[in-house]
Amino acid sequence: MLITISGKHVEITESIKKHAEEKASKLPKYYNSINQVEVIIDGSQSGSTSVEIIARAERSKVFIGTETGEDAYRCIDMAVHKLERQLRRAKSKERDNKHISGTEFSELT
Repeated sequence: MLITISGKHVEITESIKKHAEEKASKLPKYYNSINQVEVIIDGSQSGSTSVEIIARAERSKVFIGTETGEDAYRCIDMAVHKLERQLRRAKSKERDNKHISGTEFSELT
């Protein structure tokens, strides 16, 4: 899996980079067809930090989580949490569409 971390108007320290890589590397646990994760950290002049995490999966599926706040670490954590929710929902939808429960099958026959 390819993880890209970039910063706009802010310097990416080694500790922020390590934190973002650690959090992003856990995303395939929720949706195993993820092959690329891009983390964009944007610092503004007012002191707030915006984090956008883009997860790209097979078949052109794209999941995006954004968060704005004062602390870059907390923004990364919250954006990853939002992505985890999206990935869990997408995975459960795929599973539900693929399998028919026993009661539904007996009604069809």
